[in-house]
Amino acid sequence: MSQRIIIDTDPGVDDAIALWLALASPELDVLGVTVVAGNVALKDSVRNACKIVALSGKIATPVFAGAPGPLARDQVYGKYAHIGAFNDELVPDTGLQPQAEHAVDFLVRTLRQAAEDNDPISLCVIGPMTNIALALGMHPDVARGIKQIVTMSCAFTALGHRVPWAEFNVYADPHAAEKVFNSGVPLIIMPLDMTFQALIGADDIEALKQDGGQPGESVAALLNAFDRSDLSRFGREGGPVHDATTVAWLLQPGLFEGQPARVGVAVSGNTAGYTYADFWNKLATPANAVVMQSVDEYGFFSLMRRVFSRYGTRYSNTSGEMRA
Repeated sequence: MSQRIIIDTDPGVDDAIALWLALASPELDVLGVTVVAGNVALKDSVRNACKIVALSGKIATPVFAGAPGPLARDQVYGKYAHIGAFNDELVPDTGLQPQAEHAVDFLVRTLRQAAEDNDPISLCVIGPMTNIALALGMHPDVARGIKQIVTMSCAFTALGHRVPWAEFNVYADPHAAEKVFNSGVPLIIMPLDMTFQALIGADDIEALKQDGGQPGESVAALLNAFDRSDLSRFGREGGPVHDATTVAWLLQPGLFEGQPARVGVAVSGNTAGYTYADFWNKLATPANAVVMQSVDEYGFFSLMRRVFSRYGTRYSNTSGEMRA
């Protein structure tokens, strides 16, 4: 039986890869895609999400527009916000439109039903946590309908990427992250410390382009247009695909190793968005998360290749391995 999930996102590039991974996986039943402002403004996030879903062929997957900005802080956008919605050369145009229902209303309705049915849903949270915080804040009972929250967020030893002290999804709405971290819902956290260990390079990108059908071609176009390589920081070629690790964990958790910790966040001051992980119980408080600390890079990209090949019409090798 497939896992029921909802993906909460602010599509950017690695969000797109995560969505295409999930939508091509029969092991996952994507009940809906809820959208939040983050990498780009809400209207552009929604347009990107609709284009991504349409290109996957899963046009029955509903898309819901959610929060246009953070709970309390001034709005900040991602590095490529000036570009806005993906142009049609990167991701083909679509007539797919979002649902009229607000994303938070969809979350509340669906999670309450899941609680009533005793069949909780996993949330894959790969943008600022505003929608989730609003749902939990206004209706705390919906927590009973959440099996777990798998989130790409936080930075510990890796520090930050949009700013030196914080990972962007938390930095964009630290108050929302605080609410989610303190909600009591089990958390699986994919921090920059781990995502920086899996770098996609030119050969991997070309393989996805050749084997991955139209989504694979768009992945290659997006990664080539929005280069995230940083040789001085990573010490080798390639760049991370942060958000895709959340879906990979749902599909193949054995690719990752983690450790329980109490995770918290600074919500104000010069380092708002800074996160800490108490791995050694210095605070004498129970762990609220399992923080992933390592990933099997080869296995991760092999999984990506196998999944994306479902969009294509041919396989370059039967094992689905990305590297020779």
